[in-house]
Amino acid sequence: MKLQLNIQPLNTWLNINNDPLIISGPCSAETEEQLLTTAHLLAATGKVSVLRAGIWKPRTRPGEFEGIGSIGLEWLKKAKAETGLPTAVEVANAKHVEEALAAGVDILWIGARSTVNPFTVQEIADALKGVDIPVLVKNPVNPDLQLWIGALERINGAGITKLGAIHRGFSSFEKSSFRNEPMWELAIQLKTLCPELPIINDPSHICGNRELIPYISQKALDLDMQGLMIESHVDPSVAWTDAKQQVTPSALSDLVDRLTVREPESKNEAFVDQLADLRKQIDKIDDQLLQKLGERMAIVGKIGEFKRDNQVTILQVNRWDAILNKGISFAKALKLDLNFTEKFLELVHGESIRKQTEIMNEGKAEKGIAAETHTEVKS
Repeated sequence: MKLQLNIQPLNTWLNINNDPLIISGPCSAETEEQLLTTAHLLAATGKVSVLRAGIWKPRTRPGEFEGIGSIGLEWLKKAKAETGLPTAVEVANAKHVEEALAAGVDILWIGARSTVNPFTVQEIADALKGVDIPVLVKNPVNPDLQLWIGALERINGAGITKLGAIHRGFSSFEKSSFRNEPMWELAIQLKTLCPELPIINDPSHICGNRELIPYISQKALDLDMQGLMIESHVDPSVAWTDAKQQVTPSALSDLVDRLTVREPESKNEAFVDQLADLRKQIDKIDDQLLQKLGERMAIVGKIGEFKRDNQVTILQVNRWDAILNKGISFAKALKLDLNFTEKFLELVHGESIRKQTEIMNEGKAEKGIAAETHTEVKS
């Protein structure tokens, strides 16, 4: 089922001088000099379409720098006047919205910590009613697609049609090279549900360090995301917040130059024909996979009945270990990704357990009905 949003295409509400859209600027506006210098250097690259800066910063613990506050809006207004770059800030409540609008900010975004709270999003949506301004919604901190969709729907419901999403990754307890796990599949699901929705990638917050930003940026573009939000600071080494994930304006320029921008479609007839043939082959294999899965589950059903009739538990850990080890060994030989293979086997095994549990419960239910009938006959 498609997501029904009333939105305008990105290129109708933002003059994109570059392709893809590049939003850049410091994580936090620290001083007027820092912000203006960074803004001028970014504008001089000719590769940035929007200047961003954090004015209000939600911090995990009290006592940390929580943003310069409203005075930063005046610096942002000055930066816009001097460079011609439209500006963007994060808002987390109705007061932020009112102050940003009064200062002439061009684009607002809702942060991950706000998206996770429907009350906060609704407060922002109510403050935006009757306003014609672009709004970008970051994914929630936790991997919950429905929360992300709900936030977009609330903002759209307030009459905002210049709407986009920002993919900034998700928190995870698993140790990783990333500050926030990309979990690309969630962004892809959102794009599938609403193909016309612009999705901007935020490699700075996904990576948490500048070294990985080029890799994530390229992958985002390869997945047909419409742009990148990359934090940039005149001197990241002295940044007051998130120093490790910010790049200098010159480094940003080099990074953008190295990106390969690919088209979502091709007009080359030979390419289209060959792609169609390869996709037919994929479709045929997919059909065979599903057929084999169906056959496997039919056998699983028989095993479930056999276990039920012989009073044997559903799970045998040794059997699962054998399946997993054999599958991973086979995957290595086939040059399949081991993480993908393990997840696939876990999904299949989980469905097998579910099916056998269902059969076990059916047996109990049938015995219960029989016992009740027998009791009724005796009485």
